[in-house]
Formats: sequence, C-alpha cells, structure tokens
Amino acid sequence: MKVVKFLAGAVIALVAIQFVPYGRDHKNPAVTGEPKWDSPRTHELFNRSCKDCHSNETVWPWYSSYAPVSWLTTLDVTFGRKVFNVSEWGRQEKNEGDRAAAEVRKGKMPLFIYLPAHPEAKLNAVEKKELIDGLVATFGDKKSKNKEKD
Repeated sequence: MKVVKFLAGAVIALVAIQFVPYGRDHKNPAVTGEPKWDSPRTHELFNRSCKDCHSNETVWPWYSSYAPVSWLTTLDVTFGRKVFNVSEWGRQEKNEGDRAAAEVRKGKMPLFIYLPAHPEAKLNAVEKKELIDGLVATFGDKKSKNKEKD
C-alpha cells in the first residue's frame, strides 16, 4: 500500500511540475557575430559537439519541454552561453574562447550528461585533437597566454 501511495504521489508531482513555466521558452536569440574560424573542419566539429550550449543556434530536443529535464537543459544552455557564446562574438564582454581548448583537453566538455542523448557529440581521439588544435588556432589558449606572461 505504501508503494502505491508513493507512486501516486510521484505521478501527481510530475504532473504538477509541468505547470512551472521555467525551461519552456526555446526561442534562440539572434546571431549577432561569429568568430573567424581557422578552418571549416573546426567549425564542423564545434557545431557537432558544442553548438547546442555555446551558441544561439541551440537545437531543443523534445524532452527539453518537460520538467524537470527542461529546467536542467535551460540552466545548462544559459550558463554555457554566458561563459562562451560564438553567436555573440565580439559583442559579449566576457567570452572565454581561450578556455575552450583546455576544457575539451581535460575532458570537461562536452558535459558527460549531454553525451547519452547526443551520441554525435562524442569525438574520437583524432577528432578531439583536431577540435582542440582548431580551438587554439581560432581563439587562442589561456594556458599559452599564461606562459607568455611569466
């Protein structure tokens, strides 16, 4: 009987949270600028594995309309765009392109939670190296800049 009550409560909670509007506005802001990519290959790899969170050209999957996944998806995209957004290149005060290569190099990007639903974003070793080299060529590398200051 406790299991039935628990399941009923869970279903009611899931239905109720669908009325929370956060995470449902899937309008992408306008693209106001784009970096000068070092090569079409870098642009292609970036689009495949980074674009959904680091541009204004997010492709919102069907499940991003249902809470609580919609909340997490919106939060990730909002934060990703705030830190590094190629669709507002040259306009944003803070656009940490010089950290992009390091994040990929360390395995922090793309986020592990993103990959199961987006297998196309998983890069093999050669593609990962190509993307890192392309990001360094396009945006620079904070690691290299820090060494130059020393």
